[in-house]
Order: sequence, then C-alpha cells, then structure tokens
Amino acid sequence: MKLFWKEHVPLLLFYSVQVALVPLLYWLAGEGRPFAIVLYGFLLSTVVLALYLIYRYYQHRELYRRLELSHAALEELLQPMDEAPLSDAVHELLHSYHRHFKDQLQQQQSGNEQHLVFMNRWVHQMKTPISVIQLLLQELEEPAADSVQEELDRLRKGLEMVLYTARLDRFEHDFSVEAVELRQIVNEVVAGNRKLFIRKGITPLLQIREGLKVYSDAKWLRFLLDQIVVNALNYTVGTGKMISISAEELGNSCKLTVQDQGIGIEKEDLNRVFHPYYTGERGRQYHESTGMGLYLVKEVCGRLGHEVALQSKPGAGTTITLLFQHRT
Repeated sequence: MKLFWKEHVPLLLFYSVQVALVPLLYWLAGEGRPFAIVLYGFLLSTVVLALYLIYRYYQHRELYRRLELSHAALEELLQPMDEAPLSDAVHELLHSYHRHFKDQLQQQQSGNEQHLVFMNRWVHQMKTPISVIQLLLQELEEPAADSVQEELDRLRKGLEMVLYTARLDRFEHDFSVEAVELRQIVNEVVAGNRKLFIRKGITPLLQIREGLKVYSDAKWLRFLLDQIVVNALNYTVGTGKMISISAEELGNSCKLTVQDQGIGIEKEDLNRVFHPYYTGERGRQYHESTGMGLYLVKEVCGRLGHEVALQSKPGAGTTITLLFQHRT
C-alpha cells in the first residue's frame, strides 16, 4: 500500500494544483458567487480521482504487494500476478532474469565441478612421483637425503593444501560431525610432523587428558591443526624450544590452545593474518608463508561451528585457540 501511494504522489500534487487553479480562474473572470459551482466541480473531480485510484490499486494490488516484500521467496515472486499489462510485463521481466541467472549459475557450477575434478586428479597424480622420490631417497647419503626430504615434505604439504582448498567449495558434501577424541587427533598431527620437529630441534608438549572428546569432523580437524602446528614450527627459530598444545574444559565446551615460542606477529598484521594470501612482514622475511594456512583454518572453523582466536607479540611467540562449543 505504501508503494502505491508513493507512486501516485505526483498525480495527487497535480490534482491539488488543479483544484487551486479553478477558483482562481473564476475570480479572474469576475464571475459572481462561484463558490457553489467550484465546490460542485471539486467534489465531482475528487470522486472521479478516487474511483481511478481504487481501480488502479485493485488492478495492480498483487504487483504492489510483491514489490514491497523485502525477503520474499523466489518461488512466490515468480508466481503469475494479475492480468494488467504492467503486471504481465514485470512478471515476464522477472522470468527472463531468472532464466538468465539459472543459465549463468549452471555454467558456473559446471566450471567449478570441472575445476575440482581436475585438481583432485592432479593432486593424486603428483603423489606417484612423490612416492618414487621417497623410495629413491633411501639410496642417497646424508646430508643430501635430508635436504631432499625437507623439500619433499614441503611439496606434500603444499599438495594437501591445494586439495583441501579445492574441497572448500563442496564442504557440505565432504564432512561428517561426530565425537572425536581430541588427544588422538593431536597425536596424529604431531606424529605426521615428527621429522620437522626433529629437524627444527623443537619439542612438542601435550597437555590433553585421555578420553576428551569434541564434536567435529576428524579429517578437517586434523587438517586445520596441521596448518597451525606447521606454522608454529616454521616460525620458531632456534633449537631447544617447545610448542605447547593444551586443552581446557569449560563447562560443555572445550578450548584447545597451541602456543609456540616463535618470532611472533607484528601488531599491524594481527587483524589481517586470516585473510587469504596475506603473508605479513614475518612471512616476507622468512619466506615460509603462502598466506593460505590461517585463512583455511578460519574458513574450516567457521564451517564446522568452531571459533578461532590468535594472540601474538613480536619475539614472544604466538598463541592460537580453538573453541569447540560441545564436548562429550
């Protein structure tokens, strides 16, 4: 109704000007006692205007109603309206845009599917040469074998990141939330990076009680914890340091904390470390960052319903906390 009145404001203004001009014309013409005639004309024109507005409103009432719906369902907007020419034109326009949108969306989805299939196949194909190189390493002597192994581990981590990044677009089809044992997941992540721990001379310190379970997806939780631990290892310089991984039970929730003794993050970079491809001053300095690790952590946590927070100071290390809303 509000839209109807807004549309007819110009008409009402012109009508008001017309009503004001008629008595003026009678007065200028010198007609005597024009009041009765003017009043009769005013009432007659008002009745005609009112009948027109009523007809206009009932003719397009469905169109006005749908245009005023701010959160209308698409199916409702595309339903046939009244048979007025304007309503039919708007209806056809909406259908035309909807068909165009569906075609564009289908093309985009098809492109995304092909991209995902290509990335999955490419990553799996790359695993074969990695396995071959891993076998050939047994024939090399140290320290050459150690250098190749380090680069091989980086390549494996990079391929894993590419695979999981591609899967984000279909995340809803690729996760299953269940009760997972937190210490077991953390142990698997630490064991998977044991060579990097040894090479860096860093000791993992686990403070998580046996049997503590949280609701999450084991595969994705393992991936995001791996990103956090690898970041902590890459940005911790010097031997004899530790990376502490602890869990604190808070009522029906659980907070997991990963704390390192690394180089820390500059204050001006703290608000941007979760942005994609942002490496920051430390990443550019040590050439260890792709700018995607913490971004993926943030994305995965958001889709799993977990919360992530980061605290850091230059030279004082970095602390990342994950909050699981439900535990068993």
